[in-house]
Amino acid sequence: MSEVQSTFRLQPGDPGPSFELPEPNGQRHTLEGLRGEEGTLLIFACNHCPYVIHLASAVGRLAEEIAAMGINTVAIMPNDVENYPEDHPDKMGQFAAESGWAFPYLYDESQEVAEAWSAACTPDFFLLDGKARLFYAGQFDSSRPKNEEEVTGADLRAAVEAMLNGGGPPSDPYPSSGCNIKWKAGNEPPYFG
Repeated sequence: MSEVQSTFRLQPGDPGPSFELPEPNGQRHTLEGLRGEEGTLLIFACNHCPYVIHLASAVGRLAEEIAAMGINTVAIMPNDVENYPEDHPDKMGQFAAESGWAFPYLYDESQEVAEAWSAACTPDFFLLDGKARLFYAGQFDSSRPKNEEEVTGADLRAAVEAMLNGGGPPSDPYPSSGCNIKWKAGNEPPYFG
């Protein structure tokens, strides 16, 4: 399991790239339609990555907490399911249910949305403000599957608090870490590698 970090190509204040993607059941969603009044948390995730599995239940609980504050959550699965069948849309609903995810979990089959957001790993976290501009990109917290640190969501929680209280984004966020996005052959974006 080699660790990859997010790229920070999107900067605070940049607009979140728009998208229209389906849930596994075929229901389609847009960024505009998913926006929360106070903000939106967007997560690139998948079913099989140990880093996602490590945080999945805590992400579900945090999403529930911030929903009460006007922040909606959405997860996007961008991996190549032909070579990684455990991430297939047929398995996404079960993973989301087992993780307590009461938010949309969308499938980026073309991988164009992951590239537009410069996503590099699963999980990769992006917090947008109420106007769908990036406020924070970075790690959930400093816990990892093989370290002894408690899963708290401390980094993301601090960013949410700063955003809701009118503060500025963290000046030196630590990048999200996880498994690299499983790009289809020939789809690897220029920032990957």
